[in-house]
This record gives sequence, structure tokens and C-alpha cells, in this order.
Amino acid sequence: MSKAFVIDVAKCVGCYNCQLACKDEHVGNDWSPYARPQPEIGQFWMKVEDFPQGTIPKVKIHYVPRLCNHCRKAACMDACPREAIYRREDGFVIVDPAKCDGCGACAAACPYGVIYMNAELRIAQKCTGCTHLLDNGFRLPRCVEACPTDAILFGEEEELRDHIEGATVKKPETGLLPRVYYRNIPGKFIAGTVYDPESREVVTGARCRLSSGGKNWEVFTDSFGDFWFTDLPVGLYDLTIHSRGYKYKVFGNLKTSQAINLGDIALERE
Repeated sequence: MSKAFVIDVAKCVGCYNCQLACKDEHVGNDWSPYARPQPEIGQFWMKVEDFPQGTIPKVKIHYVPRLCNHCRKAACMDACPREAIYRREDGFVIVDPAKCDGCGACAAACPYGVIYMNAELRIAQKCTGCTHLLDNGFRLPRCVEACPTDAILFGEEEELRDHIEGATVKKPETGLLPRVYYRNIPGKFIAGTVYDPESREVVTGARCRLSSGGKNWEVFTDSFGDFWFTDLPVGLYDLTIHSRGYKYKVFGNLKTSQAINLGDIALERE
């Protein structure tokens, strides 16, 4: 049986409790043979990253907690010349601080950037899954315990199967088979505000139709004249906006490599 993490991005509010709990557990504490003390600065074995999208006032932000993925095919293990990195029976990948000589090969091999070099101790360091706690009767790692919204789930991978279904992993193209799964990472969006420049009023109920590759989406402007197309994959889109008594407004080749705020869109009367 192997342990796994499932992180629901939709539930993460960016409180940073998990990041703070990790620092509290490991800074200044020597948990050998699991891990030597984490430095006060420069290392985040659990790090919350923020991803703002769009421009004011059409802005959305989501947060993604990031930690070692404890991969089934860990590149760091293969890269280590001293066999200082090993996998436990529960799936956790651990850097043995007694064997590590700080050569940095593991950090260079990790595509996720979650292995840190401790210059003072001359060793590599990263998330241990709080195995020092789990081996002594504790049920959860500190980051999971500290999450107030239950955005981070932890347990046996098989028991988390229902939560893992439909989830994704970071950089699946590497083939390293991570054991940290992510749910509800939002896609891009296209948004704007429709108004009548003559009356200087917003246009409510305007039909907004979006198309790309044979697929179509439709929304109507709300009481503020706003429309949102959310969770869009990266691609090229055509947008048509129309309301009774107004001419059609067309936007072509909108590329969602980034979220798009079209700003205030004036409709011309027929």
C-alpha cells in the first residue's frame, strides 16, 4: 500500500496554514534519520503558489500547494550517485541525511523544483511526508492537519481512488508517476462588460456566444453587464455578442494562452 495526497484547488483559499505548519515542524528540529533541520529561509517543503489571471476588474486567483510528489519512478533516486535517496514501503521517497553529500544531482534531476540544497549542512532536503510523525502514531502530516478547508487529503492511494478519479498530476509528460494529485485546477477565462455608449448604461441579457474547434458556449450578460466564460482550455476562440436593437459585435482569434479581459465593450445601436 502506498500513501498519496489529493489537493482540491477549488477548496484552497490561500491561507498558507500548510506552509506555516511545515516550517513550524521542521525549522530548528532535527528529525534524524528522517531529516535534518530545515533552514529558516530559502526552503519550503510545502509551498503555496498563487496564480492570478486576468486584469482589473476581471481577475480570478487560485492557489496551488506544492510539495515533493514522491514519484513511483523518482528521477532523484536514479540521479543520486551515493544511493542516499530511497523509497519506503509506504511510497514515501526520503533523502537519507547521513548518506547525502550534497552533490546536487537530485535537485538538478527533479523536474518539479522541490528539492533544496542546504549549503550549511551540505545535504539535499525536501518534504518527507512527516514520516517521523506517521511512524510514531500520528495519523496525518502537519500540512494536512493544518488545512482548515480540507483542501488536502492524505491516505492510502487505493482508499482515495474516488478522489483521484478525474484528478491530474504535475508534468505528467515526464512519466515519473507522482503521488500528489490535483483536482479542479481552473482553466482560462474570457470576460468583459457590455454597455450602450449612448445611454451610458450596461446592456443586460446580451447573448454572448463563444466557439472553438466546433464547440460552442453561450452565456448572457448579468445585471452588471458582465459575462464570463470560465475553465476554458488553451486555444483560439471566436466571440459574438448581440442584443435586440444592437448590431453584432465580433471578436476573432482570441488566444487563451492567458486569461482575457476584453474590458468595456460598446454595442452600436441598429
